[in-house]
Amino acid sequence: MKKIILISVIVVIAFYVLKEKVYKPYMWKKAINTKEHQLQLGSFIFSKETGINGSQSYQKYYFVFKVTEINGDYVRLSVIRQLSQKDNLKESDFSTTSDQYKSLKQNIKNLTITPVLSEDLYKGDGQRFTLNQYLLNKYPVLKQSAYYYEDIPEESKNKPMPENPNDLEMYFSLVYSKKEIIENRKLVPWTMTNSFNGKPSLSQYSKNIDLIVN
Repeated sequence: MKKIILISVIVVIAFYVLKEKVYKPYMWKKAINTKEHQLQLGSFIFSKETGINGSQSYQKYYFVFKVTEINGDYVRLSVIRQLSQKDNLKESDFSTTSDQYKSLKQNIKNLTITPVLSEDLYKGDGQRFTLNQYLLNKYPVLKQSAYYYEDIPEESKNKPMPENPNDLEMYFSLVYSKKEIIENRKLVPWTMTNSFNGKPSLSQYSKNIDLIVN
């Protein structure tokens, strides 16, 4: 009986390893080369992970990003968020709830998501991330849907790295490796943290990609 249980456990483990190390990478490489799921400007990237929250317990975190710039191996992402109504403020963090995440995966291509310049989120009356009259006047499409992502001006895209070291940290905010996305299905950020030569390096921290949708 013990031998049967042991063999069963070994088979289950072998199947899991085969699925994670062979089948899933194969299916990812196959999908990334299709028009619907390939990485490109405007792609939506879905990512979820398990992390430790403030109470030191494990929690699922869900992220939805928009690709706003691809410059060599640098892929700049912006978080998909919802602007708050004046009397119903939302937490403006990077993650969404499980239900929002599932809904966005099913409806992202049919949903109006407005590119809003980062500087405009500081303008108008009320708190930041609030659907105020200034934003409604400049982006009337927000009346249809309060979903948005922070965009950068066209003239600021696809430019070389800043020469001023003080600007590099901001430049590499939410910038990830294209190679890691395509080859390893991971969001690995470029960072200037602990840089001793003034050049960015890939972080040791990464997020697994759940899906890319165009």
